[in-house]
Amino acid sequence: MENNPILIEYLPIAVLIGIALFFAILLPVLSLNLGPKPKENARSKLIPYESGIVAIGEAQRRLPVKFYRIAVLFILFDVDIILLVPWAVTFRQMGLYGLAVMGVFMVLFILGDVWVWKKGILEWE
Repeated sequence: MENNPILIEYLPIAVLIGIALFFAILLPVLSLNLGPKPKENARSKLIPYESGIVAIGEAQRRLPVKFYRIAVLFILFDVDIILLVPWAVTFRQMGLYGLAVMGVFMVLFILGDVWVWKKGILEWE
């Protein structure tokens, strides 16, 4: 049986995935088994102490949706910049077609920005 050259090309990727899975499983197991374990009577060590005031209610509370909306808009602006930089570098090589495609992209992006603005998503209370 002879070696398949296509499979040999993928061997480094398979090794990398294997190493990643090994560490993804090994590190949490080691952390649980070798890490410090809280004692049963050490409840006072688990209480927050930063302000000295007894906490009222739950420490975990739900964030309003506006935080997620702003985060998604930030990612969209990042993607816009990521697409604009290579286009600007190769603008002269693409010619009029590249200008037209980027024009359509920018018009759609600006329409989306206007829609977000009109919906009031950018307003902070």
